[in-house]
Amino acid sequence: MEITRVFDILDNLKLNSSKTDILNSKDQKKWINYSVEDFYAYTGYVCAGLLALGLKKGDVVSLMSNNRPEWNFVDYASQKLGMPTAPLYPTISATDLKFILNHSEAKIIFISDKSIYTKLIEMEDELPHLKFVFSFNSIEGVKHFSELIELGKKNFSEQKINNLKAHISENDLLTILYTSGTTGYPKGVMITHKNLLSNLKACQYLAPFKPEWRALSFLPLNHVYERFLNTLYLYHGVSIYYAESFETIGDNCREIHPQIFVAVPRILERVLEKICAAGEKLSGLKKKIFDFSLRIAENYEHDGKNGPWYELQRKVCGALVYSKWREAVGGKIVCIVSGGAALNPRIERIFSCAGLKLLQGYGLTETCVVVSVNKFGKGNAMFGTVGTIVENLDVRIAEEDGEILMRGPSLMSGYYKNPEATAEVIDANGWFHTGDVGVFVNNKFLKITDRKKELFKTSAGKYISPVFIENKLKECRYIEQCMVIGSGQKFASALIVPHIPHLKEHYQKLNIQWPRTEVVLEDEELKKIINAHIKQVNSSLAPYEQIKRCQIINAHWTVETGEITPKMSLKRKVIEEKYNHAINKIFSLEE
Repeated sequence: MEITRVFDILDNLKLNSSKTDILNSKDQKKWINYSVEDFYAYTGYVCAGLLALGLKKGDVVSLMSNNRPEWNFVDYASQKLGMPTAPLYPTISATDLKFILNHSEAKIIFISDKSIYTKLIEMEDELPHLKFVFSFNSIEGVKHFSELIELGKKNFSEQKINNLKAHISENDLLTILYTSGTTGYPKGVMITHKNLLSNLKACQYLAPFKPEWRALSFLPLNHVYERFLNTLYLYHGVSIYYAESFETIGDNCREIHPQIFVAVPRILERVLEKICAAGEKLSGLKKKIFDFSLRIAENYEHDGKNGPWYELQRKVCGALVYSKWREAVGGKIVCIVSGGAALNPRIERIFSCAGLKLLQGYGLTETCVVVSVNKFGKGNAMFGTVGTIVENLDVRIAEEDGEILMRGPSLMSGYYKNPEATAEVIDANGWFHTGDVGVFVNNKFLKITDRKKELFKTSAGKYISPVFIENKLKECRYIEQCMVIGSGQKFASALIVPHIPHLKEHYQKLNIQWPRTEVVLEDEELKKIINAHIKQVNSSLAPYEQIKRCQIINAHWTVETGEITPKMSLKRKVIEEKYNHAINKIFSLEE
């Protein structure tokens, strides 16, 4: 059947697949499987339940839950009834939660956590549009999802649902995705069925998908990145298994043996950190073999460009070392997709060399989602770039400032109730101004070089890209987080958050008793480690980019404490205000 609306994917699955595990989640240490038949049936019951509550086309449905099959039941039911969804991060602040529910005028919200309900209760009198709250988990005082299902069963009419589906067009609003900006209130990105499906069809051959594949899903479904990939999985009939949490990703991989998952760079950095930490504990011949395998991997190139002698060495390393890395993620991985932030090319090379093909892509919520991506096939991938442009898009680099401009069928229809903000980013000729700066390599591969808003200028008039330097700094296993600073100053500096677990290991090796963390931050041993790495990083930077001083701080930046967005981007202004004293101390010192 022709797929012109996202929910057509489910109808197509119903006609062509008899899978018994299309959607899966874990409950009390046991995987619960939902068949295609179950998916279709539950979606129908949710449709009937929403109608029985009195909701109608155009009413907004909010979701604030962890990834789970029920998320999809609600999403696809809402689509069939023409009710746009406004999904939210479960960790969102109370301020943003109230703003989004009121701005979207959501009539109903589905939650999964008692802490979310507590937030809702505290602002109950300030949410005039919200009429219903349902929970996927059992929470005292909250209607359970099963009650909606029972209501739907009692009022179910397939003919009524089909009549409503028939009036949904590809240009109807599918979802409102509120972007987590680093400043100000979130903006609601309006995505239509056509936006999502045009991008999906252009990316359908990103990897050699097969219906027998399994995908592990752990990035938040409310974000366009994971939601797009989940839609792509279902389009290909790939089974989706939802991880219990970020902490269980490795265990879940070994349980279900997935062929694909998507990640953000920070997760991949942590995987590599664990691999290197395990290698550090080896000794003798095993340690030499591990170190050699890592050196080999760091120089890997696509398409056999390293030559036959290199490939022979790689094969030996594969048997002795890389095979163990692959087993750690289930042993059957065909593809890992990375997006959301810049990925260090070193990680790309190491993973790909080890047989864990890592494909980096680029896109924004407003572009729903992929603008460019590295793909399978000879000549279709290049390290250090975000791949080739998706075939149905136009992309050009602005001559005046190098900004990446995009237009095409996947571009959002605008910001919800905010024409002024829409006009600021989409010009009169339909070009969307991404805010990212980039270049084309070999006239084919897009490379992101900067983020316009994150660039800062020193007092000498030199522009510095902090993200590039921060990625270099984080290659040190003793640096957990960092932020490069120096706007309007004579030189660049950095705030450094140390990686405490790795430091504890280091002190143990030196037979130094671990004191309090506050004491370690002032310890000469730590300063020596950090300064040595900064010196190494500086050697690859232009003189005006080099880090002259750093301040080691006792912190851990999280979404909950407000220093980073759910996409793991630094809230630079927030951090600058929070550590204003430390920053002043850095720049008040004599040079």
